[in-house]
Amino acid sequence: MVAFVKFHKFVEEVSKAGHNLTTAVYKIALTNTAPTAASDTTWNTTTYPAPAAANGYTSGGNTPTVSSATTTSGTFKLVLADSVFTATAGGIGPFRYVILYNSSASDKVVGYYDYGSSITLADTETLTFDADPTNGVLTLT
Repeated sequence: MVAFVKFHKFVEEVSKAGHNLTTAVYKIALTNTAPTAASDTTWNTTTYPAPAAANGYTSGGNTPTVSSATTTSGTFKLVLADSVFTATAGGIGPFRYVILYNSSASDKVVGYYDYGSSITLADTETLTFDADPTNGVLTLT
C-alpha cells in the first residue's frame, strides 16, 4: 500500500483527548479531492466529494474491523483488518485518495493514502485497503 499521511490536526486532537483510539469506530472513505494534511479537520462529503452511495460503495465508506489497538512499552499501535471495496454494475469512482477517519469522534480525520492518480473500479473489480498487520496503520510513541 502507498504511504500513510497523518493529518496535522489529528496529532493535535490526540494531545487534547479528542480521540479514543482504542474504542473508536473508524471509516475508510474514497474521494478524488486532494486532502490538505496541514489544515483539514473532519471528513464530510462537502470537503471530500465521495463516489455515489451505489454500485458497491456505501455512504461514508467502509467500516474496517479493529484487529487491535494496544499500548506496549509506551507505544500505541492501531491495527485494522483489510477492507475491500467491490464494484457492482456502474462501478465506483473516480477516486485517488483513501481517507481514514474516526466516525465516533465527529468524523475527525486521522490520515490518508494517495494512489498517485485517479482510479475507477469497473463491475466486479476490487480495491483492498491492505492494512499492515505487523506495523499497524499508525503508531504513537
